[in-house]
Order: sequence, then C-alpha cells, then structure tokens
Amino acid sequence: MLLENSPKIQDYHYELPEELIAKFPLEKRDASRLLHFENEVITHHPFLDLPELLPANSHLFFNDTKVIPARLIFKKRTGATIEIFLLNPVSPSQLVQQSMESRTPVIWSCMIGNLKRWNEGEILQKEIRIGDQQYTMQALLIDKKNKSVQFSWEPGQLSFATLVEASGEVPLPPYLKRKAIETDKERYQTIYSKMEGAVAAPTAGLHFTQKTLTEIKNKGISVQYLTLHVGAGTFQPVKHDNVTEHPMHREQMVFTQENIQKLFSATGNIVAVGTTSMRSLESLYWFGVLLLNGDGEEIDFFIPKLEPYQKHQHLPTKKESIKAVLDYMQEHRLEQLRGATEIFIFPGYTFKICNGLITNFHQPGSTLMLLVAAFTRNRWQEIYQQAVEKKYRFLSYGDSSLLWYNKTDE
Repeated sequence: MLLENSPKIQDYHYELPEELIAKFPLEKRDASRLLHFENEVITHHPFLDLPELLPANSHLFFNDTKVIPARLIFKKRTGATIEIFLLNPVSPSQLVQQSMESRTPVIWSCMIGNLKRWNEGEILQKEIRIGDQQYTMQALLIDKKNKSVQFSWEPGQLSFATLVEASGEVPLPPYLKRKAIETDKERYQTIYSKMEGAVAAPTAGLHFTQKTLTEIKNKGISVQYLTLHVGAGTFQPVKHDNVTEHPMHREQMVFTQENIQKLFSATGNIVAVGTTSMRSLESLYWFGVLLLNGDGEEIDFFIPKLEPYQKHQHLPTKKESIKAVLDYMQEHRLEQLRGATEIFIFPGYTFKICNGLITNFHQPGSTLMLLVAAFTRNRWQEIYQQAVEKKYRFLSYGDSSLLWYNKTDE
C-alpha cells in the first residue's frame, strides 16, 4: 500500500441540518442552484448557468443507467409482508442488462425485509396486471443464508424488466425517510436514462433538461454516455474509522468503443457528470494499467477497491493507458467493453482521467464525501460550509456543484 496514513472517517463529517435535506424534487429540474469551485474560489449560480461555466474544450461523460423499481413487495398467506430488494443478478447471467431482458426464470442476490418469516424453499406469489393481461410472479427463496431468490412468471412471454417495472416500487434513498410517490417514477430518473439496472439514481444528472443539453452541445462541447449500474452500496454508511476497511460493493460498467476513442483523442477538460461517471472513468485508467503490466495474460476488467494505492511496475500517462484499452478491444473484437469496479476514491488518490466534476452535496461521512474531499484537495469543508450557510438543498433531490481539479481553459 502506498498510503502511509489512511484517512479517518471522523474527519469527513459535518453538521447537516435536517431542513436542508431535499425530501422532494423542485418543480423544474433545472431550477436548482449551482456552486462553482475553481482555483480555490467559490461562486454561486443558478444551474442554468452551467453551459456558460463550461469551457468549449470540455467533454462531458454522463451515466445513462436507468433506475429499476427494485423494491418488490410480496404477501404471505398469513398476512406477513416480505420486502425483496434486488441487488445483483446471479443467473442466467451476472450481467444486469441480460438478466433484466430475460424471459425465463432469473436468480438475484437480494436484501430481504422480514426474512425470518420466509422459509427456504417457500414460494411467494403476487398478481400483476399489465394492460388487459393478468400475470403471476413467483419468488422462491433458494438460499436463505446468501439471500438468493428465484423469480418466475406466467405467462412467460414478457421480460423480467417489464414485470419489475409494472410491480416494483422506486427505491428511494433511506435518508429521504418517506415512501415513493407516483411522481418519483419520473423524477428519480435522468431524462437520458436508458440501460436498466441501477437501484439508485446517478443524481448529478437529475438537473439536466433537453434545453441544457442542447445549449451544451451548441457550444461545441462533446457529450458521451457510459453505463455504471449504481448499487445499494452507495447508501452504505462507513462504519470503520479507518476508511480502507470499508467494504465497497462491486458495480457493473459498460463502455462503448466511441467512449474510449473520445477519451483517447480528447484534449481539454474531461468532466464527469456524477461520482458514478467519475468512478467509471478512473476505473478505465486502472484497467489500462493492468493491461500494460499484465505480461500478455488474459485479464478481467475488474478493479479492486484499493488497486490505485498499490505499488505498480509502471504508471502510464492517460493516453498510454487508454491506448492499451483500445488495443485490447480491437484484439478481442469488442464493440463494447464490460467490466466491474469496487474502486474506492478518497484523499490520497491522484486523479488520472477527470479534471471536472458535476455532483450534488453528499451525506456526512459517506464514501461520496470522501471522493469529493479527494477531488477538491481537502477544500471540501469550506465548500460545504458555504453551502450550508447559503441554504443549498442537499442529497439526491438537492442542488448541484461544478468542481474543478485542474481546469484547462480554451
């Protein structure tokens, strides 16, 4: 490990008044406020100013994951309620997209509420109406210890995604302390969401409207879409004082060849829209490192949580790393690159790909707070103090910020 002194989570807490937590979204997505941090200077703007604040030589990377209604409620004949929260697919594929598209039974690893009332091998079922057709979904607890559940349905012509969309509830963050309502189905989703599989929204993107995107593109700024399926681990509190002991959940990523070509050829600013896009892009750099240091062996695209803090034979430039990834894709004739990451970004991390970040204001003592602290070179306290004093709205439905690590002007 290259870290001599691991960060202590107690140093990344702050007082967040309950009244500043945005329990509901604003009426208009782009009506939010925007804190701008550049060269240690903080200014305050409406989010509508974002296109003006971005230099024309910028390249924005968005996460196009789509939140699924991952909370499924079943009733036992006894009247007991069993709440099943979808986490990760197990079969017929561990790839989220393939599992969601399946028209045959699927097995998922889940969180289960009231698990003690559900016996292994016991089948629960619920009736679902889609249009004029009635469907029956069954949930079979096949492994109580590992919380593995098999889902099947009759008739079987629909995909699992269609059944979940019709019967599930939006998995709002626990800190909102309320149940989802009908409008959350649309507002807890970005307007460009496409690839089904997230159980939490990439909330930095919730502010964007088609008008904002058009203004950004009209300025000559390039827009790219990658996919990281956000997992429930994003809400998991850091319980260890030594942050390196915190378990990071594996999340699936998908890059197109266009994404990687753009990164290879781009000059100027690489701006991640959200911490999920940033973690994806930084993970891509470390995959290139593994390829270059792999001595020609077959390498899985998986980045362990502390990979960036290990001693490596050689740390390439951004261009060298991305070139290795492109070569890998061409060698394996891949149009898409699929992988997974547990990457943990906290103070001590040196950013390799991104120098701009658009993000909301995060929970005290969270992994996302640690990422922001690393990106702002530990100026987060001043940023968050001003946000609290000026009564910005916090967390998923809250306001936004544009942060620079090392901005490149035109």
